[in-house]
Amino acid sequence: MGIVKLSIVMPVYNEAATLRQIVELVQRVDLGTIERELILVDDCSTDGSIQLLGELEGATSIDPQGKPFDYPIQVIRHERNQGKGAALRTGFAHTSGDFVIIQDADLEYDPSDYRKLLDVVRESGARVVYGSRFAGESRNMSFHHRFGNHMLTAITNLLFGSRLSDMETCYKLFEGPLIRSMEIRSPRFNFEPEITAKILKRGIQIWEVPITYHGREFAAGKKISWRDGFAALWALAKYRFVD
Repeated sequence: MGIVKLSIVMPVYNEAATLRQIVELVQRVDLGTIERELILVDDCSTDGSIQLLGELEGATSIDPQGKPFDYPIQVIRHERNQGKGAALRTGFAHTSGDFVIIQDADLEYDPSDYRKLLDVVRESGARVVYGSRFAGESRNMSFHHRFGNHMLTAITNLLFGSRLSDMETCYKLFEGPLIRSMEIRSPRFNFEPEITAKILKRGIQIWEVPITYHGREFAAGKKISWRDGFAALWALAKYRFVD
């Protein structure tokens, strides 16, 4: 399957410490002839992220070697904090790519793994591909985080008859028209179970590929907590029976 353009959607909330570096890493990824666009959605940050985003949006270069951007960077700002799901909903609405991928604004995920997900599309014609941390190299993930992820994925498989290994992964690659057609209601991290449930209920296969992952602690800015695990459980049960 030919992929002409990839849209990268990056939700941002208080990520000033890593924002410039992750954008540089996204810029350096070699995607061959695939065009790209980067859409950053600031969810009312209070730590200086908004100033950095202003610099990135207007900059002609951020690469250490002075390499100019070869793709557009669009910055969208929320006037109030709404959550990751709401930021992604805003970002998806502004995409134009044949495929859309989610990129967190921290350094837990390696953008060079984009190629692995895109290769699955080329080779199999997949419409949705997830990057699995548990099928690849996963470092610095706490026991509680790992256990919660495995439990939520197991419940997803039980409810929807899927065979996923990592439902909660950030790296989700969607066919552009598909994700733009989805109505996303979850404002926070419960986006992950909602979008997974809705894709599976449409009878669309979710492919997986191993990726690398380097977790961070709450002291370093990690935001998801055990409360979000309960919200994810509720979302799985809810979207099993509701569209």
